[in-house]
Parts: sequence; structure tokens; C-alpha cells
Amino acid sequence: MAEDLSILKGSKQEQYESLIPQIQGLLHGENNLIANLANISAALKEQFNWWWVGFYWIQEDELVLGPFQGPVACTRIKKGRGVCGGAWEQGKTLVVEDVEKFPGHIACSSTSKSEIVVPVFKNGAIVGVLDVDSELLAHFDETDRVFLEKIVGLIP
Repeated sequence: MAEDLSILKGSKQEQYESLIPQIQGLLHGENNLIANLANISAALKEQFNWWWVGFYWIQEDELVLGPFQGPVACTRIKKGRGVCGGAWEQGKTLVVEDVEKFPGHIACSSTSKSEIVVPVFKNGAIVGVLDVDSELLAHFDETDRVFLEKIVGLIP
């Protein structure tokens, strides 16, 4: 298990390519879901310094707040509500350049300006989502989508 992250500066792709093996090291041999989600959240926050990064996990008919890094957050989200509930309902990653223009956006923080939400799959079913918010407009792109989907695919 890695004890410290090596934070790389460079292109976004280079940062992800450096971070992924380190996340794999954090997850190696650890089967506790909460510990793994917490370390992924911390690693992403530390590398990219995003406003908020964390997980919501499906419990019955809601997404329930899980491990995260950042300010306090909405605790429960219904399927189809906001960007997180929308990604769950649609079963795909949603990249939102301006959250104010997203129909039904849930404003947990007025500081958040853009967002990416990546579904987490286990045995072909969505079990949760990775939610990342930025205080900058249009912060996330295809590179983030590709690499964050790879990262959630590492969750044991």
C-alpha cells in the first residue's frame, strides 16, 4: 500500500496516468469498500484540487452520501434528480459545463459551477456514482470522463 502520493504536474492525461497506478497500490489487498472509496476520493482531491470529490452509494431507492473530500454535501439524492441522480438513471457518465443550466440541478453548494458524475458498476449493475464538482465553469472534458471511468473500474 502506498503511504504518500507522488503529485505530478503536467497535462491532465499525464496526471491521470501517474495517479492510476498509485490508486491501484492503495486498493491492492484492501477489500473494505469505505476505506477504498475514501482513499480514491482523497487521491483525486489531492492530485487535482477539485472543489468536491466523493461517492454516493445506492441504498434502496436513493443515492446516499459516502466517503468524500470537500465541504459538507447533500446526504440523499433520488434517482433522476440532479446530475448524480441523472447519471444513475441514464446509466452513463454526465459531464456538465454549467450546473446552473442543468435541469433539476441540486445546489448543495453555490460555489460549484461544473460537474462530472461517473456511475460505478458491479456485476453489470450500477451500485453508486463518483461525483466531482469544480468551482470553475467547463472544467471537465472527455479526458476526465475516460480516466475517471477507468478509476471507478478499479473499485473491488
